[in-house]
Amino acid sequence: MEKMSRVSTIGGRTMFCHLDAPANAISVCRDATQVVVAGRNIFKIYGLEEDGFVERLNLRVGRKPSLNFSCADVMWHQMEENLLATAATNGAVVTWNLARPCRNKQEQLFTEHKRTVNKVCFHPTEVNMLLSGSQDGFMKCFDLRKKESVSTFSGQSESVRDVQFSIKEYFTFAASFENGNVQLWDIRRPDRYERMFTAHTGPVFCCDWHPEDRGWLATGGRDKMVKVWDMSTNRVKEIYCVQTIASVARVKWRPERRYHLATCSMMVDHNIYVWDVRRPFIPFATFEEHKDVTTGIVWRHQHDPYYLLSGSKDSTLYQHMFKDASRPVDRANPEGLCFGLFGDLAFAAKESLMSAPPSVGDVGRKTYPGGDRRYPIFFFKKPDVTEQFAQVSSALSVFESEAGSIVGMDWFINTAQSYLLSGKPFTELCEHNAQVAKRLNRPQESTTWTMLRIMFSEPANPSLSSNHNLNKSGNLPLVNSFSMKEMSAALNERNKENRQDNLHSLETNLNNNDENEETEGSEGQAEYLFGDAELDDDDLYSMEHDNQAAEEPEYLLPQEAFPLRHEIMDHPSAPEPVQEKPESPHVSGSEAESTCLTSMESFSLISVSQLLFSPHLPPKFFCPIVKEMLCYYAKQGDVQMAVSVLIVLGDRIRKEIDELTQEHWYMSYIDLLQRFELWNVSNEVIKLSTCGAIMCLNQASTTLHINCSNCKRPMSNKGWICDRCHQCASVCAVCHHVVKGLFVWCQGCSHGGHLEHVMEWLKQSKHCPAGCGHLCEYT
Repeated sequence: MEKMSRVSTIGGRTMFCHLDAPANAISVCRDATQVVVAGRNIFKIYGLEEDGFVERLNLRVGRKPSLNFSCADVMWHQMEENLLATAATNGAVVTWNLARPCRNKQEQLFTEHKRTVNKVCFHPTEVNMLLSGSQDGFMKCFDLRKKESVSTFSGQSESVRDVQFSIKEYFTFAASFENGNVQLWDIRRPDRYERMFTAHTGPVFCCDWHPEDRGWLATGGRDKMVKVWDMSTNRVKEIYCVQTIASVARVKWRPERRYHLATCSMMVDHNIYVWDVRRPFIPFATFEEHKDVTTGIVWRHQHDPYYLLSGSKDSTLYQHMFKDASRPVDRANPEGLCFGLFGDLAFAAKESLMSAPPSVGDVGRKTYPGGDRRYPIFFFKKPDVTEQFAQVSSALSVFESEAGSIVGMDWFINTAQSYLLSGKPFTELCEHNAQVAKRLNRPQESTTWTMLRIMFSEPANPSLSSNHNLNKSGNLPLVNSFSMKEMSAALNERNKENRQDNLHSLETNLNNNDENEETEGSEGQAEYLFGDAELDDDDLYSMEHDNQAAEEPEYLLPQEAFPLRHEIMDHPSAPEPVQEKPESPHVSGSEAESTCLTSMESFSLISVSQLLFSPHLPPKFFCPIVKEMLCYYAKQGDVQMAVSVLIVLGDRIRKEIDELTQEHWYMSYIDLLQRFELWNVSNEVIKLSTCGAIMCLNQASTTLHINCSNCKRPMSNKGWICDRCHQCASVCAVCHHVVKGLFVWCQGCSHGGHLEHVMEWLKQSKHCPAGCGHLCEYT
């Protein structure tokens, strides 16, 4: 008996039914009266009726169904109405005969694949021919009258994601692969493919031949692209490209509509889109009924463009009526604004919002006040009576900056090439990068590197627990009452004036800057420390021994308020932190003599900051501030600074930022580097990253498929001797020895040899060194 499932209808002929489990694939019989739904835990046939879906047959029979029922793909034969084929996750290819009188409809079982079978495909005109593509990288052609495959096709590549017989070419089928390649095969020649080309930058998940144009092949991949290729010419040509918002899992040409195709995504996006490849920027129609990822789409009939069937992981089966589809163009914003990379500004709006359109003769270059030039461009399209959607006419204006004010990207290139991200101590990296940013007139980035060096580098002498540096209360001496300029002046006058004048200078400065302290006469006891701390006996003893050359009366103060870590020069050499080296390697003596007061202030500020912060504020104290700073740079679009700091700081800051954010920064920076062809810098950034998704970019395997130059057959071994003709495959045409290093060959005659030998030969002669008579050229 036929079992009625729970059926619901939505607005006329659009309808759906609930399934027992998520669906992985669907297929429709030839007369469009039944649909088969297959998945890991479902394998049923539903009838298509006016009132809804009716469950006809459950093919999962038995108390313990085997893995043969766990389907990754299903296809209904378009010539034999009772014949189905499924691709199982355990590597089995199973055919089912609905005419069998018993409950078990399984007819044949092929277990030649070693891994999951991703796709099965019946020949459109040959009843007994079945093709399969598996995760093991092999494709097999089965004759249903035999118990095993009749042909095995090896793409010498990674896993096969889809196989499709050509509708017009009897012997041709297309296969898409995990490595982004698409191959065309002739079923009569299983030894090698007829044609191969790289279709996408990632895995190609699906392909579909156009039902009318014999040479059109649509492909979809993980790079979020749908591309249409013209295979009818000698060279494969990309004729259309559609950019989607998620990886493309299925693509199906729409019947009776030459330029329309439907797609669904593998993740993130649940909708089904119908695209007009001539207008690739916005979908022609959208079906938004599914609540989870759509796994299978199929047009109900090969001559019916108005009904689309779909299965999903939300355990629903839908029949979509095309007139009920949403129209994205009706909700699209007709205005747009875009800022170019070099200062250009483009603005598009409806014609009614713009000024009155000029005549045909006025459409051209027009100069506006302020130096900007505007180019009004108007797009007019003839109305099409068969078009279902309204036409929108917009005007585009482009404003360009003057030639002298165009913002260049030289600073980005120079910074990327000059920054040091590894190979030296942290302090030297920050100092070098700060100098690079300063040289390129980027003061904010230079200051950031300097502050990072101060925050996260350890002082030269971290011990500040002695009496020389602490007052009686155990705190650092206060410097609030003594300005940096006055400190610099006092240090510079140290060796120029006598002891009494120096004391008088200090006394004057203290009177001017510290209103809370009272200074007595020379006969009284005075305190000239930074703050309210008092000197104990140990302090006085230490200060006396620091200045043994001069005799100090009891009422006189020591020369310095605290013991010096190193000798103070008359003219400090450079604004460096306190280090063991008395001079900086970055400033010469003549430059040191001309150091202005501003540099001295910076020197004092950095030195005192190092003394104040390092002992009591651990590096973790600054992590929230640095994290906020990196986010600020990223939001401003300067991912170069964010990634560079992230690499240099390493574990100091990496754990404070989530890995997804880091991956986004890395990918944005790497994309910019590759756009400017900075391949070495891009490779270094990938190598120094710690994100798993970034590190794998350099770990992707590269496979070279080599054919023998003598017999033209693929070489299966790893040596230089062909296992078929037993001759050396790569022999230098000049020295006649086997080439084990760099090999260069002529694309005209295919002869070649060692790179150095060929270069030397072509300096003397233009003829091929092999003696074939070809005029070779090295470029």
